[in-house]
Amino acid sequence: MGAHDRKPTRKRSTNVSLSEDLVRDAKQLGISISAACEQGLASALKKKRERLWLEENADAIRKFNDFVDQHGNPLAHLRMF
Repeated sequence: MGAHDRKPTRKRSTNVSLSEDLVRDAKQLGISISAACEQGLASALKKKRERLWLEENADAIRKFNDFVDQHGNPLAHLRMF
């Protein structure tokens, strides 16, 4: 589910410390600091969740890859290419 697929949620006010240069440039360019922070945080969360998932499933992924190396892809007959 992407950021655009989410249901609207309540906003929570928070404090962040940002570089004065970034804030000035964002304002000059008409960039919403709140929206940019939210998008950046959503991106960081997605990357972290993906990395954690890979770590948590590393053993299963390794076992499946070993199986494919030994026996071939069990779904190869379904390929259309």
